Amino acid sequence: MSERSDLVVIGNGMVGQRFVEALRARDQQRRWRVTVLAEEDRPAYDRVRLSAFFDGVSAEELNLHTPDEGVELRLGEPAVGIDRARRVVTTAAGEYPYDALVLATGSYPFVPPVDGADLPGVFVYRTLDDLGAIREHARGRRTGAVIGGGLLGLEAANALRLLGLTTHVVEFAPRLMPVQVDEAGGAMLRRYVEELGVATHLGVATSALHPGPDGTVAALELSDGGTVDAELVVVAAGIRPRDELARAAGLTLGPRGGVLVDAACRSDDERIWAVGECAAVDGTCHGLVAPGYAMAEVVADRLLGGSATFPGADTATKLKLLGVDVASFGDAHGVTPGCLDVTFTDPATRTYAKLVLSDDARTLLGGVLVGDASAYPTLRASVG
Repeated sequence: MSERSDLVVIGNGMVGQRFVEALRARDQQRRWRVTVLAEEDRPAYDRVRLSAFFDGVSAEELNLHTPDEGVELRLGEPAVGIDRARRVVTTAAGEYPYDALVLATGSYPFVPPVDGADLPGVFVYRTLDDLGAIREHARGRRTGAVIGGGLLGLEAANALRLLGLTTHVVEFAPRLMPVQVDEAGGAMLRRYVEELGVATHLGVATSALHPGPDGTVAALELSDGGTVDAELVVVAAGIRPRDELARAAGLTLGPRGGVLVDAACRSDDERIWAVGECAAVDGTCHGLVAPGYAMAEVVADRLLGGSATFPGADTATKLKLLGVDVASFGDAHGVTPGCLDVTFTDPATRTYAKLVLSDDARTLLGGVLVGDASAYPTLRASVG
């Protein structure tokens, strides 16, 4: 490597920003000259706390970016192509040569292919601009619905509630937050949610969205024949990796999309790396920020001659949704052969806890907590 090499980072989300910070902290000799190509017009911000925008937290307070004279941040200048032979990234404004390229393009919201999904008044819940548009459209309206009852869907539901809308949640799975909690935990969570005035429709899909007289969305048609009035709809039905640049450049992709990378987060092109939701580590994409941060640290180390490898995805989650504490960790769904479930439900205090143990009841494998997650730090640290 020459004395000063060019590094291009495509993407300035949370993981892209973490990578740049990790590299700059390690690169004391300033061996890398860094250019970051950002799609949005604002620098990196905290998407995990995105819903705080509706509690009065400003965009400036969510900002994660700290200016660095050794990093050129190009806002509103998305990459449109990668020429691997010439080692150049192209944007609408010009070309950026690279000695190493890091893809941190993240993911995009999945919108189910239903009639009416493109109606005015239908939004995704991904960026600050999305949230601003939702708040503007909600003015003077009374009803809203969220398609998707997972983590993001419940955050969106709380946002609509804070905007004064009568809110519905439609979830195809038979329970809320199906990835994080089990059936009993989902039932307790549903009780909390409905007591806040949010109606839930579980085990049904959205068949179509119908407009009102003004041409904007007015109702959801459900797969069981029912309908839900909604003058604003948020689609929070999952995400897909942003891998279109990698695909066009001929990089190998994972079986379900994403840039296929090894444990060093390196693609099949030795000069191209991928981190975050766009990376399929050994074929698997991870939609949480913690694994993305771990990937960022790995690549920062590798670019300076280290040998770090991805330690595996930490899928443990603790959060507060609609004022309810929810946590899951380890083998939360009890898929380990022969494992035992120990459960506790207290309707009076509206708490639910499940511990998953090994078949000899001597080893903690995982668990689910709803209503009271105060034991989460201790339990998570005790896994194994």
